[in-house]
Amino acid sequence: MAELLETQIIDWTGCPFVEANPRKLSGTPILKGTRMPANAILQNHASGSSADEIAENFEIPEQSVRALLSYAAAHPSALKR
Repeated sequence: MAELLETQIIDWTGCPFVEANPRKLSGTPILKGTRMPANAILQNHASGSSADEIAENFEIPEQSVRALLSYAAAHPSALKR
């Protein structure tokens, strides 16, 4: 899964766990209820961090991290980085 997440750009528009608000981080897609960019979670995971490590390091719910990772694995865009 890490390789998939590392090489794909994710379309977050349909993800119920992510929001993009121009008043928060200039519209960067973030995990709802946080200021944590969704792509930063993917990058940390692709670099070898587990969901529980990401949750602990950034003080966000592990369940939310796992849900975001599952969504990303199931909904990659066709666009490559």
